[in-house]
Amino acid sequence: MSKTIHFNAFDMNCVGHQSPGLWAHPRDRSWKYKDLDYWQDLARTLESGIFDGIFIADVIGYYDVYKGNNYHAIHQAAQIPVNDPLQLAAPIALATEHLGIGITASTSFEHPYTFARRLATADHHTKGRVGWNIVTSYLESGAKNVGQAGLQRHDNRYDIANEYLEVIYKLLEGSWEDGAVVRDRENRVFTLPEKVHEIGHRGKYFDVPGYALTEPSPQRTPVLYQAGASGAGKKFAAEHAECVFVAAQTKTILRNYVNDVRQRAVAAGRSPDSLRIYNLLTVIVDETDEKAKANFRDYLDYVSYDGSLVFMSGWTGIDFSQYRPDDLVRKVETNAIHSAVESLSEGDPNKRWTIRELAEWGGVGGMGPVVVGSPATVADELQRWVEETGVDGFNLAYAVTPETFENIVGYLVPELQKRGVYPKEYRPGTLREKLFGRGARLEAPHPGARYRDIEAIKRAEALRPTGS
Repeated sequence: MSKTIHFNAFDMNCVGHQSPGLWAHPRDRSWKYKDLDYWQDLARTLESGIFDGIFIADVIGYYDVYKGNNYHAIHQAAQIPVNDPLQLAAPIALATEHLGIGITASTSFEHPYTFARRLATADHHTKGRVGWNIVTSYLESGAKNVGQAGLQRHDNRYDIANEYLEVIYKLLEGSWEDGAVVRDRENRVFTLPEKVHEIGHRGKYFDVPGYALTEPSPQRTPVLYQAGASGAGKKFAAEHAECVFVAAQTKTILRNYVNDVRQRAVAAGRSPDSLRIYNLLTVIVDETDEKAKANFRDYLDYVSYDGSLVFMSGWTGIDFSQYRPDDLVRKVETNAIHSAVESLSEGDPNKRWTIRELAEWGGVGGMGPVVVGSPATVADELQRWVEETGVDGFNLAYAVTPETFENIVGYLVPELQKRGVYPKEYRPGTLREKLFGRGARLEAPHPGARYRDIEAIKRAEALRPTGS
């Protein structure tokens, strides 16, 4: 039996998320990112297409690696201006009943104590449909603008993220017991104080002595997303993530990634099937191959060469303006996204990118592959990706919004459903229940489930040697 294919919509609270320059296309509406009706209309479209969720990316900072400044980022609206993603959760939830809402937030720029409250609040407001995409951030400009001297080294950012997650687990899983909130009007008791615990966290990066500020939300810890592609990132994803995003350009790269991260999950004591893995992909679909190809050619006319290299330079940490258009991309050690550098220079031994090719290729959909064609053509290709790699689904970027998503829902989803490889309805419950068909909360052996008995955790930590 063919494997079920799952979709997320990949978007951002900005203009022209992954397709620089296409904001100028006459049918693009990404300039309406400031308007809640835009997001609610898009969410209803996605829910009609039984998407797992809308995954809202984010960056803190701006892209200033290309030419050593942010001129072209601002000029071409390359993820600037950009608004806060978490504020979209409530209005999207009000417009839909089932759609998951994945929100990106960085462990590098916000204290876990205040963020735990914001995250739990969103989970309450959405009745348990929120996920958190855990990122460690890669823009030096972000670090500088929050008062840091600069970004921590790449792998050190994951050390911080591990402790950050520990604090989040303690606050959301352990601080308030089940049954702490009784709302007993007769005896005038809202919460039983003996069931609310200080977490007493003293770590290398964070000291958080007290209680969580929120009562437990439907999922306690929202569904955990992570885009772990470097060695440190894959280890982190295997230990913590429930949904994993990757941007593999070829089936070979993706198959190797899927096998690697599932093996790492087993090594971490988890089931290989406890992770749902999505690959970045852009789909240009229409009634016929000819119409889809015509749309793609039309989109390419709007691609911004400088805007594309703004993204590529920011993601890799390499200033591509220092090379001529026909120079070949080569690997350089940077402090940005290691997997981006590695995939461009080593991912496909038969492919050598020129700077011009890199800009053209990245102009529609960013770092992921693009599939163009009729519903049957695209469905055939997506099934090949799933069958040959073991991936669970796709994180779908857009060329022009909402047109890209409307065409996927209108043309591609019915074709996949006809083949029996795409959901026709949602499961009931929270996002975690919809995705995995299990309980609303983290379950053992996930590390977050270990923090339910916070007093036992504190006793164990008190016995640790100092500095361990």
